[in-house]
Formats: sequence, structure tokens, C-alpha cells
Amino acid sequence: MKISGFSFVRNGSKLYYPVRESIESMLPLCDEIYVAVGKGDPDDTSRKDIASIGSDKIHIIDTVWDERYMVRGAIHAIQTDIAMKACSGDWLLYLQADELIHEKDVPEIRRRCEQLLDNPQIEGLLFDYYHFWGDYFHYHNSHGWYKNEIRIVRNLPEIHSWQSAQSFRYFDYYERPHQREGTRKLRVAKVNAHIYHYGWVRPPHLMQNKSKAIDTNHKGAAKVEEIYRNKPAEFDYGPLNRLAQFKETHPKVIQKRISEMFWQDKLQYSGKPNPNREPHKHERFKYRFLSFIENNFLGGRQISSFKNYELIKNV
Repeated sequence: MKISGFSFVRNGSKLYYPVRESIESMLPLCDEIYVAVGKGDPDDTSRKDIASIGSDKIHIIDTVWDERYMVRGAIHAIQTDIAMKACSGDWLLYLQADELIHEKDVPEIRRRCEQLLDNPQIEGLLFDYYHFWGDYFHYHNSHGWYKNEIRIVRNLPEIHSWQSAQSFRYFDYYERPHQREGTRKLRVAKVNAHIYHYGWVRPPHLMQNKSKAIDTNHKGAAKVEEIYRNKPAEFDYGPLNRLAQFKETHPKVIQKRISEMFWQDKLQYSGKPNPNREPHKHERFKYRFLSFIENNFLGGRQISSFKNYELIKNV
């Protein structure tokens, strides 16, 4: 059995993505890793950071992003496909540049891949998620934050990245049409492992820059310049005591970054949200109420949440 890893990035280091750490977290599990690295700004070091890992498992694919596909995040799916279709493994592990796996989960992930290798009914593996927010010690267990997602897929030509590359779907044709029609959800099995998502952990000014960059990939540069013209330079995370506290361990490869965290004095750990800004989703009464019901009476199961997969149980 062979397991490949794949990812994509552009301007990741400049925007404080844990790019190097994400790739390093794949190394113990994967036999090869392909990363589509988009040509970024002159001051971005993503390519250099990945190359400096120094593993012959890692293969960099240099790409140039086509602005025509910076609509609804389609460029993300295209870049993901470029890296995925270079892989030769039986199973393919996908991590975005702000996602890591924990070394303690590697044996279980490998065990499930071996167990299900000869079961063609299963097309992917479904992971649990930790969505960190503001710092490394608070995470979302809020309504609307996806609790599970597909992060390992079988190496089939019909499987492609879907929409803004959050997930995958089975296409009725081999070539990626960059359309939503003619697809179905993948049939997946659960794996007892987490994805550690650090997409909302960075200094407030870089969080605002990152949000602007992501919005640009969905709405185009002109529209985003208009949206952000009157926004503050720093992102306001709000009071962190409204989130769950993280008391487990982080992956070893990100420990250095955690120890170097320098924006604690810019975070709000208690009190009320700033009334002069639009409230975050988890701060609104409706979603706070739903989160309370889900976490206290439904065992964390979300009410009316969209699931982009068909979970096959008892396998």
C-alpha cells in the first residue's frame, strides 16, 4: 500500500500559514508529497520554506494562478487537482496549507487505509476537526463550523476537488470541467483522527490580510478593494471565552510556532464583543442557542448541517 500527500499554496508564508509545518506533518505517513506552489509576491518564501525541509519525498509543482478562475474559489480547486493528479499512491492525503495531522494519529490513519484498501465501496476517509481561533488554546465547537471533512481519497481519475477545495466529489467524467453539474458525494468511512486547522490563528493584521486574500480568490480584486476600503487594519477575534478551551496536545512540528506566538496582548479573553463591528457568526444569539443545544443535548451533532459525503457506517 502506498499513501501520497498533496497540497497547494500561494503567498502562504507571507500570510502566516504554517506551510512548512503542514508538509512536515505528512512525512511520517506519506511515501511521496506533491505541492502545487503558485507564483506569489516577491517577499513570499513559501517555496523556499518547503524546499528547505530537505526530504526527497517532497515534489514541488510550480504554477501560475489564472485570474479568470478567481470566482467562488474555483482557483483553489484547480490548484488542488494539479497536485492530486500528480500522485501515484493508492490513498491520497490532502492537507490545506493551514492544516496539520498529529503524529499520534498516524498509526490509526495507516491502519484504516490498510483495512479498507480492498473495499471499493469506500472512496474516502472522514476526519474530525479542531478549528482554532485567535490563539492555539481556543477552538470552535460552534454551530456552522464543520465538524468533519474528507481528507483522504482513493486515487481514482473521477475524484476531483470540489468548489473552493474544501472537499471532493466523484465526477461523471475524467477531466475536471470546473463546473458543479454531473457530480455525486463520495462514499466515506470514519477514521479516528483529527485535522488541526490553524486558519484563524495569526496576528490580527495578518488575519485581516489573509481574509482579504481569500475574498479576492472568490470575488475578484476590484470587488474586494471596495469591500475592505473602510475595514480596520486588524481583525477583531472578539472575546475568546465564548469558545471551547483546548487542553490536548498539538502536533510536535508546530510547537516552535506556538512558543513564538507574539500577539497575546492584541487578543480579548473576556468581556463583550465590540458593538462597532459586525458580530461574528458564533457571537449571534441564534447560533449561540443552536450551539448550546447541540453541545449539551445532541452530543455535538449539528442541526440541519450540510454534509458533502455519504457516510458508510459499520465498516
